[in-house]
Amino acid sequence: MAIERKTASTAERYANLIPMKELRSTADQLFPFSIYHTLRQETPVRYDESRSCWDVFRYEDVHYILKNPKLFSSERGGGNLQGSILTMDPPRHTKMRNLVNKAFTPKAVKDLTKRIEDVTLYLIDQVKEKGTMDLVHDLAGPLPVIIIAELLGVPAKDRELFKTYSDILVAGAEDDSDESFQIMTQKRREGSGFLKGYFKRIIEERKTSPEDDLISLLLAAEIDGEKLTEEELLAFCVLLLVAGNETTTNLITNAVRYMTEDESIQEQARANLSLVPNLVEETLRFYPPIQAIGRVAKEDIEIGGQMIQKGSQVVSWVAAANRDEQKFEEPDRFLLDRRSNPHLGFGFGIHFCLGAPLARQEAAVVLSTLLSAFSKIERVGGETLEPIQSPFVFGVKRFPVGFTV
Repeated sequence: MAIERKTASTAERYANLIPMKELRSTADQLFPFSIYHTLRQETPVRYDESRSCWDVFRYEDVHYILKNPKLFSSERGGGNLQGSILTMDPPRHTKMRNLVNKAFTPKAVKDLTKRIEDVTLYLIDQVKEKGTMDLVHDLAGPLPVIIIAELLGVPAKDRELFKTYSDILVAGAEDDSDESFQIMTQKRREGSGFLKGYFKRIIEERKTSPEDDLISLLLAAEIDGEKLTEEELLAFCVLLLVAGNETTTNLITNAVRYMTEDESIQEQARANLSLVPNLVEETLRFYPPIQAIGRVAKEDIEIGGQMIQKGSQVVSWVAAANRDEQKFEEPDRFLLDRRSNPHLGFGFGIHFCLGAPLARQEAAVVLSTLLSAFSKIERVGGETLEPIQSPFVFGVKRFPVGFTV
């Protein structure tokens, strides 16, 4: 039976910006996986009246939605990343992705490895003598910002500014009140406006004086004989900054967080650094930086016995799918030797994360360096962790650790 939905703008507001009612408490946001288990078992596909959207929790259903862009569109209006490849459908998406993929080929990422290593060692050297650091502030946060900024051609002096506005663009509303929603919307609008204005100045400079950076590459590129529009250029720059920054920061932090919760995993990885790529992949499954992905139904369609109406917002919970016992053996165990790991931590299909190769490489370099440099890494401070205030992001704002050389 079809359920009447609210208008698209209202639905998008709730689906994308307000957390599920089951995940309102700090404790549940820090450890949501038992809740996902219950929802996957009891209501694998359900309509949420408060957020005006469909939630989907099983692997089979999430995978189906993500691999079928003709049935579930990425085109959504009103967001800060409107006009970017994140919210495009084919054929324009295919052409744009083929173009920007040039910056993330295996060779391009491999060429960045030495720079990632150098930046990682530099950041660790800044805190090594203290014996403690805030992993987010001192390492996991700055590293991807530095690398992305250098790719884009942004001056070093502006990196901290980049991090600040990047955080603003992924932050959700504190609660479901109109006041919180308006505050968040205003902050996001200001953040997006600042970044687009900033990139606009760089684009104007590169038009007359091209350099060896991604913006110059995109300015010179053509699709079907046409240059990218300024709006497409600006949207891509903002997307690369936000997605490349936040995802990698939380991937690194979540991996270290788990290694402090399960010291046996830390010891296994330290004893055999060849397991670090497995550590990265299992973190993407077990503690995924992105918990859910939004789509819009292009036609009336049945999923899991529920009829979803054309135009409805559909939220695919990859964090729930990644622990589906129908897909993974021992899904609630973190296994470094997991043989098959088709997790959806980077999405799936045509919108599979563009920067996944770079994120994987950055995480592998940082984790290998930390495990090599320190004989023990443990959480310190004792205060309750503070989750990032975003319904789709799984991460913490700070993560203080102590380490033994």
